[in-house]
Amino acid sequence: MRPPCEIIVRYVLPALRSLIARELIENYGFSQVVAAKKLGITQAAISYYLYSKRGEKYLKNIESISEVRKIIKDIADEIANERLSPKDVISRFCGLCSRLRAEHLICTPS
Repeated sequence: MRPPCEIIVRYVLPALRSLIARELIENYGFSQVVAAKKLGITQAAISYYLYSKRGEKYLKNIESISEVRKIIKDIADEIANERLSPKDVISRFCGLCSRLRAEHLICTPS
């Protein structure tokens, strides 16, 4: 059995970043470079996320939770409207991961 933090770092965080990156690029017209800067990651990571090379293991799981989809949209909107810094984004990820853990929505992948 893997500890929850390992699952988050390996699977959940990439899935969350992927969803936010897609939201920023598709709905707010951000370039990969600008989206990467806002998320505090590289443009290459954004490219991987967009083409499902990273984070895809948990992407479908995370995406299916309506509450998470709403939070992702809210985070993307706050980033697009300059209300969140990269440091604030990290804080929001931590809050979201805590919530997922508290509600037992994170399971060891098979």
